[in-house]
Amino acid sequence: MDFPRALRERRTRRRVSQLDLALRAGTTQRYLSFIESGRSVPGRNMVVRLAESLELPLRERNELLLAAGYAPAYSESSLDDPVLAPVRTAIDHILRGHLPYPALVVDRGGDLVAANTAFDLITEGAADELVGPGTNLYRLALHPDGLAPRILNLAEWARHILVRLGHLEELRAELTGYVPELEPSAGQLGFAVPLRLRSSYGELRLMTTVTTFATAVDVTLAELKLEAFLPADPATAEALSAAAGAMARAAAAQEPGNM
Repeated sequence: MDFPRALRERRTRRRVSQLDLALRAGTTQRYLSFIESGRSVPGRNMVVRLAESLELPLRERNELLLAAGYAPAYSESSLDDPVLAPVRTAIDHILRGHLPYPALVVDRGGDLVAANTAFDLITEGAADELVGPGTNLYRLALHPDGLAPRILNLAEWARHILVRLGHLEELRAELTGYVPELEPSAGQLGFAVPLRLRSSYGELRLMTTVTTFATAVDVTLAELKLEAFLPADPATAEALSAAAGAMARAAAAQEPGNM
């Protein structure tokens, strides 16, 4: 990768001027101009400062360092690595703590890392190959054998999903092919796009929130997203509580001594 071009592209993409970036990174516009033209070669610390000043994801910061001829600064661990054991514990705690509402964790590509038991109500009826760790959450949402037949506002929800896939061009192209040419419903959408989903407990109206590990210094951890579903009305809250209670009773009945 050509470092001057790579830096210039990332700065331009974020609509940051040379002067603004120079001020953020603690250097001069003249020196930054020399770097982007290839007339000056920045040191490792300067590359890190430029990447931080552009607020690049950790993966892109490593790419920029490699382009400049330096080793990556941020590790990329497997989630099974002992060093991330506290992270796995925290994720499990958060997922269980969100019950009786569904919550899950996905990686950069949208592949499912973990989910709580309430998520089973979301996935009921979906094909087995679309459900479970390692499967793709976005494919599950829009595939005709996934949630799509049960989504009552498919046009709005599909647009909400597809707009999140800018960095996953092949997946976006695949999923676009699953979505019919539907017009969004008329009227005010409100403050958020809800997921309106048919379920065995009636229609669910759900909002979602996305949380990231903002202070992460490991690429894998920085790219994880915790997506939590919240009820958009009292009926949905009651349905989710009822479903969680039924699941808990079923699990208790399977325990030794309760047969």
